[in-house]
Amino acid sequence: MSDPSILAALTARLALLSSISFGGFPTVLPDVRHFVVVAHGWVTDQEFTNYFALAQSIPGPNMILMMSFVGWKVWGLPGALASAVATFGPPCTIYFASYSLWDRFRDARWQETVRRGLVPVTIGLVIASGTVMARAADVDWQAAAVTIAAATLMLSTRLNPLWMLLAGRSVGLAFFELPIGRSDCSAGGL
Repeated sequence: MSDPSILAALTARLALLSSISFGGFPTVLPDVRHFVVVAHGWVTDQEFTNYFALAQSIPGPNMILMMSFVGWKVWGLPGALASAVATFGPPCTIYFASYSLWDRFRDARWQETVRRGLVPVTIGLVIASGTVMARAADVDWQAAAVTIAAATLMLSTRLNPLWMLLAGRSVGLAFFELPIGRSDCSAGGL
């Protein structure tokens, strides 16, 4: 895709969403998915889910990496760079500018009220994002069963999430037809 308006639209949307992402960028993943998968078709549901899984499997700023994957798919290297900056630039600027104000009023009563009010909002947004990602990944009843089993194990044990990723990959290889080993890089995919 070589139309610069596509890159501008993606960058503007990511910048807007990153500016309002309470609790981190995963809280706005449903909106990002809708924009890039449903509204514009730049990325498929499966690609979006794969980018998320890959970004979650490595340490570091994983949502910046995920949005870079989306940007790469949409507009190559300039898309990856613009998407990364749009993902971390606005919140960093907002946090830096607002920190001095927040610190200046650190003993004010309203700060505790704001903190307590943001906790359930953030939890709800994270749950909504997880639901959207699960729906995109669960294309049949077997995949849904794997998701439910993984969620149950994660919530009821203290297993490291990397073990869950490894188990999910093993189950996927053993029981499902997965496009592992097929390279879509020549078509612009990751």
